[in-house]
Amino acid sequence: MDSLTPMIDGFGVVLEPVNLLYCLIGVVVGMLVGVLPGLGPAATIAILLPITFGTEPVTAIIMLAGIFYGAQYGGTITSVLLRLPGEASSVVTVFDGHALARQGRAGTALGVAAIGSFAGGTLSIVALSLLAPLVAGFALDFGPPEYTALALLGILLVATVGNGGRLKAVIAACVGLLLATVGRDTFAGVERFTFDSLSLADGLDFVPIAMGVFGIGEILHNLEQRHTAAAAPAKVANAWPSWADLRQSAGAMGRGSVLGFFLGILPGGGATLSSLAAYAVEKRRSRTPERFGRGAVEGVAAPETANNAASTSSFIPLLTLGIPANATMAMIFGALLIHGVQPGPELVSAEPELFWGVVNSMYIGNILLLIMSIPLVGLFVKILRVRATILAPITVLITLVGVYTVRNSVFDIALVIVFGLLGYLMKKFGFEPGPLVLAFVLGSLLEDSLRRSLLLFDGDPTGFLTRPISGTLLVALAAVIVVPPLAALLRRRRAQRQPEEAEKTPV
Repeated sequence: MDSLTPMIDGFGVVLEPVNLLYCLIGVVVGMLVGVLPGLGPAATIAILLPITFGTEPVTAIIMLAGIFYGAQYGGTITSVLLRLPGEASSVVTVFDGHALARQGRAGTALGVAAIGSFAGGTLSIVALSLLAPLVAGFALDFGPPEYTALALLGILLVATVGNGGRLKAVIAACVGLLLATVGRDTFAGVERFTFDSLSLADGLDFVPIAMGVFGIGEILHNLEQRHTAAAAPAKVANAWPSWADLRQSAGAMGRGSVLGFFLGILPGGGATLSSLAAYAVEKRRSRTPERFGRGAVEGVAAPETANNAASTSSFIPLLTLGIPANATMAMIFGALLIHGVQPGPELVSAEPELFWGVVNSMYIGNILLLIMSIPLVGLFVKILRVRATILAPITVLITLVGVYTVRNSVFDIALVIVFGLLGYLMKKFGFEPGPLVLAFVLGSLLEDSLRRSLLLFDGDPTGFLTRPISGTLLVALAAVIVVPPLAALLRRRRAQRQPEEAEKTPV
């Protein structure tokens, strides 16, 4: 019973009026972000970081978490009504969601998505509540060698499993690691890459980099890419699905919840990969796969359940190991550090109010999303009519003012502009900014842990293999490096053999 006391106390934290208000603000802003194509929760959290400085850490993280999981459903609205996914995780929903809308069943698609999102999110929160303390207890055995291997594995998984080209993602991660070395060496005290600038002596700050790469960079890229003409949205009728639709999609929701939960834990997995995998599983096991893409409710239920389950479970490695699993988690990781909270194994015992307050706020947030999902559809569709040329300058101004208020530094404004241009160029040439920011966040942990480990092993790198946990993680790291090119080589050889076998086959 004593182990349940912190969890129960966490509900008391969530039910405080100010925390309830910020939870509501978070999910509403998240839905809005999901509706607006291209902006994304990572960019929004980066822009809103300065606003959280005057609040308590638990209040700030409750709001930022609400933005993340709220965005997963917001992208569904435009996917179904306009065939325009607001979030990358909602791309798969377009196939069957918009097909249902063309059949006059837009309300059914949105209702199935809302219920699936609620079910996936809630089941994932329950699993998070049970599993996270166990992971944190296990992680207490971690030392510098284990954190070195874990940081390396996290960076490499994001670079190789995430979206975009692997080589470009690795290059972006290397740039992030290089940026993390700027400033004074904590071991030797010498300055590195500061160019005799006092502003760079303490290193680059996380906020200008995040707000530049995700905020300004995304805005500039969206202005270039966004089409001015908006499609006419489908009408929403029969706002909730029938019992037959729910029975038909119940299995997809269950499988999507489990799949999304486990893929969300993995670095580089996240909501997008989970939605793709869940859709593929349902289509493959269906007796009538030809229905998919033509209005199958399972094709809406599975990806929407999976992406919400994944968005919740991605908090496990962040809160218990101090390792962000994706770009948005890197933003929340930065927010925790700014508020003086160190994510990791000791967070559950050292900051139980914050840990359980954030976890339990997700129950409330999912209920709010379920209640508001259909009534706010009309409002969000109208917001899409606002021209990007009006929204973009306002957002840029808020970003610049926000970054200045963090340290009252004009140099930070210059950094935001520089990294904004860098983020724009990265998007333009196919480089994802996520690996850069994740590598920057983990760079300090990686360097510090690596150098402490080498001191511990008297400079012998084989010492990492003598410890069970770090050795296992390094084996997994080697598998991540070797398996993808090996699989690609086998596919090429198989493709080369097929024409040869066809020529040898007698007619």
